[in-house]
Amino acid sequence: MSNAIFYNNKKFTEEIFNAEKLYEELITKNAKLIFGEKSIYINIKNKIESKSLGKAIPDGILFNLADIDNPEFYLVEIELSIHDFFNHIFPQVTKFFAFFKNPKSEDELIERVFSIVNIDSKLNEEFKKYIGRREIFKFIKDTVENSPNILLIIDNYKEELDEIKETYTDTWDKIVQILLVKEYKNENESIITVEPDFEKINLPDAKEIKEEKQKTYNEEFHLDGVDDNIKELYRNLKLEISKIDDNLVFNPQHYYISIRKNKNFAYLDIKRKKIRLTVMYDEKEAENLIKFHKIKHYSQGIQNFYGDSCFGVFLEDDKNLDEIINLLKLSYKKYSK
Repeated sequence: MSNAIFYNNKKFTEEIFNAEKLYEELITKNAKLIFGEKSIYINIKNKIESKSLGKAIPDGILFNLADIDNPEFYLVEIELSIHDFFNHIFPQVTKFFAFFKNPKSEDELIERVFSIVNIDSKLNEEFKKYIGRREIFKFIKDTVENSPNILLIIDNYKEELDEIKETYTDTWDKIVQILLVKEYKNENESIITVEPDFEKINLPDAKEIKEEKQKTYNEEFHLDGVDDNIKELYRNLKLEISKIDDNLVFNPQHYYISIRKNKNFAYLDIKRKKIRLTVMYDEKEAENLIKFHKIKHYSQGIQNFYGDSCFGVFLEDDKNLDEIINLLKLSYKKYSK
């Protein structure tokens, strides 16, 4: 059964895709609209050998550069809901997990992506526009290694996805993001809907927050696949923060580990090679306290999500950790009352 959208006194009817190629063309043609202007989507299905990805070729790769200090990389799989989940979609996506755990395969993909970008002048210039004078190869390598994500784009949600995410929490639930993209047509006009908004895909909605309370996450969930030095950084950070108050709680959730007493006053988003620390504190005041770490400004929408003034700090080692601890002490005082 197809749906309809009524807009400007016109009826737009949902397009039903029976051929995956046509759906892939829709995504490729409207990549900037779907993923945001600060994104680079590369259709690589015919540009890469299957052996590079464990005999599975993604439909595309995506660099989300909206936050250039914390870029995200995705292997993109585009599927139709008419396909059988366990015989088609599940094995296709599952093959990508092995890729992210195989340094050799990862290096081969990085080399191939760089080669594609290097010989395509338009792609080359687009990367330079965002990264400036940084080396393209190093940027691609760092982004791929630090953010192992899979983006499953599908025209209709399949119930099996909920079951799989609950069963495979260390893979499907952790690194697979799902984007529902539909097209509605009225003669030569078209409306495309995207759910959720890709720019907020890493922020849980109210439904997800409610569901998280029914699930159990732990530190191992967040530390799995993380470099040893980042694991050590997390342990040192936790040790020092715990000295502020013996009753502090480190509360692992799906997207982060929150630190709280009466209220959350900080959030840890642990990546493979760094930690993004979100601090509930005024950014202007923090600028006078933070000298050795880069502060990441949050949009008002993100601050509204966290419920008050906040900003991000990126940690890659335990150097100058004292200024971070001092900042967290101030945030603790504000939110522990």
